[in-house]
Amino acid sequence: MIKNIIFDFGDIFINLDKKATYNELEKLGVSEISDEMMGVAHQYEKGLISTDKFIEFFNKKFNVAKEDLVFAWNSILLDFPLKRLVFLKELAKSKKYRLFLLSNTNDLHISSVKNSLGTEFFNDFKSCFEQFYLSHEIHFKKPDTAIYEFVLNENNLIAEETLFVDDLKENTDAANKLGIHTWNLIPGKEDVMELFTKKHI
Repeated sequence: MIKNIIFDFGDIFINLDKKATYNELEKLGVSEISDEMMGVAHQYEKGLISTDKFIEFFNKKFNVAKEDLVFAWNSILLDFPLKRLVFLKELAKSKKYRLFLLSNTNDLHISSVKNSLGTEFFNDFKSCFEQFYLSHEIHFKKPDTAIYEFVLNENNLIAEETLFVDDLKENTDAANKLGIHTWNLIPGKEDVMELFTKKHI
């Protein structure tokens, strides 16, 4: 029996354009995504380097201005349909499940989200969850096993009583290995609002 639901954020609640950042960086002359760049991005998502250090890396390596980099970096973020918030609020109000958010994100992205959604919308969203875990704040990143163990242990959750909803198969596969039930939601084909109609619970 499912008692807990852990939700991802991007492409579960807020829509993403996953190619947008690469496309915008290409316009700035960054034509190849190197292992070094990916390493810096991963460090940033884990909160191991500051926003200033992250921007400085691209500025020194590619001579990309701060404003241009921030625009490119945040271009992945699209809209957050109100109907999904309404669904989530009703789910939270029912008190049938303990709800958690677990997102790989970073300071620039979450700041942009807060600005675009507005304080009231964002706070309404955040208040639906018992815990609101962002990778750059807890210093863990999906799909590392440690991040799932952290959430389970911190909240005394039993894996077999927990459902994890994420759009990336590598993330749901990693959670599944710990005994957590998973829904690898396919953006564009499925919607989080189908949680009950698709009988994931």
